[in-house]
This record gives sequence, structure tokens and C-alpha cells, in this order.
Amino acid sequence: MSYAILTINSGSSSLKASLFRVDGTRRDWRYAYAGKKFPHNHADFFDALLNDLGGEVPDAIGHRFVHGGEAIDSARLLDAAEVKRLNAITHLAPLHMPGNLLGVELCRARLDAPQIACFDTAFHHTMPELARRLPIPCDLGIRRYGFHGLNYAYIASKLPSLLGEAAQGRIVVAHLGAGASLCLMEGLKSIDTTMGYTPAGGIPMGTRSGDLDPGVMLELAKRYDSAGLSDLVNHHMGLLALSAGESSEMQRLLESRSENACFAVSYFCRQVRAAIGALAAKAGGIDALVFSGGIGENAPQVRECICGPLGFLGLALNVEANQSNSIQINATGFKPVLRIAADEEDVIRGLVQALLRGMLFHPPVDN
Repeated sequence: MSYAILTINSGSSSLKASLFRVDGTRRDWRYAYAGKKFPHNHADFFDALLNDLGGEVPDAIGHRFVHGGEAIDSARLLDAAEVKRLNAITHLAPLHMPGNLLGVELCRARLDAPQIACFDTAFHHTMPELARRLPIPCDLGIRRYGFHGLNYAYIASKLPSLLGEAAQGRIVVAHLGAGASLCLMEGLKSIDTTMGYTPAGGIPMGTRSGDLDPGVMLELAKRYDSAGLSDLVNHHMGLLALSAGESSEMQRLLESRSENACFAVSYFCRQVRAAIGALAAKAGGIDALVFSGGIGENAPQVRECICGPLGFLGLALNVEANQSNSIQINATGFKPVLRIAADEEDVIRGLVQALLRGMLFHPPVDN
């Protein structure tokens, strides 16, 4: 049996939604702040979505949740206990979790359908202890989780048809967008990833620095109170800081001719390249590289800059294929380099369908 599924990705300043109908067709919407002409709060986004649905009623609603804490379930029913649990871990992803939870509240007020949380962190529960542990005392209860798991799961589902048996090998996937991370897969499972305890770690992003010397954070903690430091870490670092405040958006930086913009782009590409090399070293080499996410899918200049020096790993791009944003963009005779458009919504749909059919659901427990 099939169900009509509405997927929701409620962020801090935007709402993405997709309706998967029983007949297999799909409708997509995106609502974002646009000056004074459009909604100024999420309630207006959801009112606009309700209007755009035009009377179509979903059987269930699947929500993207950036952090699932200790849950290894890919999806859970959002009953009162689960909502309470998720509220208790908002500090693990303060840039995302409040918006994720607000989406649940606003849907409940407008639509009479069961709601299900789908977790970005769940895909990484297969990481070995060597990847999960941090070099700090275990009794602190802090470890690496990994993020962007819904898209990594989508890419893993597509790799067999694109790579055949090679899909089971050592694959590095670079999810590059406003938030960015890389994942090392073996056997289509997560073995390691660049993000850690929160989505602020790893490589530089739009407004997040990625990994920093702990001494830097200790020094910043002397200069800022807790709220000010959290705001700095989540909203004022990364590409925005590297470009001296010019922009946090890669496309604008690529279009700019300023020295600061060029520096920010070069810095980003260098750090992504370093992360690819580090994951390759951990795995003893890689068999393929995949680009995804807004930057990874749409910025051939960035892909070229990243891959240019990686010939020693057997990676090189076909210039024309890269410029035309083809799916396979490697040069002849080199290892596969793919460009796969992100589609977390399709994964959410599948998880919700499976849960509704009783194939996936486990009763929520306190963690």
C-alpha cells in the first residue's frame, strides 16, 4: 500500500516541502525570506504551503531533523515523548533544531496527519569506534555523530546503478553547500565523516568555521559570553569571515573579482581537498569521488579547483563534462568522479512509507 507523504525541511530562514502523491507524482515548494514582500515568520510559510496544497491532504508528514542524538533509528513517530526528547537536545544543533521542531508544531496546527522525524545522524551509526571517539575523557559523554546523513543515504542508494560493483568500494562523498561535510563510505555504509559533535565542525562552511584549534575557542570564550560566542560560531565565521564580510554564498563569491572573495574560495577548496586526502589516507585509497549539495552540484569552478591537485589519487576531471554539470565528470582513464543532485526528500518519503507499513518503527525510548 502506498501513502501520500508530505516532506518538510524547516530551517532557520526557509521551508522546503514536497508532496509525494499515491500515483507517484511529486510537487515541490520552497519558501524563503525575501525582503519585505514575503512572510516574516514560519507561520506564514506554512500558511502559504497549506494554500499551495490546494486541498490535498497527506496521509503522513515526514520531517528532516538534523540531530537525532543517540537514536540509531532512521525515523521515529513524533509523539509527545519523542518531541520532548528532541527539545532536550536542541543545544547539539542550535542553528537547525529550533526550526525543525517549529515545523512540527506548525504542521500539527494545520494538518491532521501523523508526523515522523527522519534523522540526519542515523546514517552514521555504522561508523567504527575509531571514527566515533574524540580524544577526550569518555565520561564527558561527547562523541562524533556526523550529519547530512539523509543525503548520504540517497547517494548510497544511487551508486550501484552508476558504479556497479565498484559502489561497494571506498567512496568519498562531498556534500558541499551552506553546510558542508564529507563522508567516507565502504560497502555503502558510513565509515567516517568530517563533521563531529555538532554541525559546526569539519570543513569551513557559509557562516561556520569548521574545526578550530581548541585554544582559539578558549580565547574567544574570554571575549564573548555564551550567547555571543554561539552567535559568532554559527553566523559569522566560514566563508563570510574569510571574505572579510563580503558574502557567505559561494555563487556570489565566484562572481566577485575581489581579492577577499578569491581568497575565501581558494581556502574552501583547499580545505575540502585536504579532507578528501585525509579520508583517502584513512581508507588506504579511494575508488570514487562524489560531489553533491548546492555548491557541489552547481559550481564547476569549485570542483575543478578541488580536484586539480588530486591526480596522485587517480582523480582528474573531464573539462567539458564538468562545465556542463554532467553526472559522470572524470577524465578518461581516471577513477570515477560523479555529480549527484541531493534529494533528502526522496529518502524521507521512503522512511515514512516503511514506518507506516510497520517495517521500520520502533517505539521511542528515552536516551
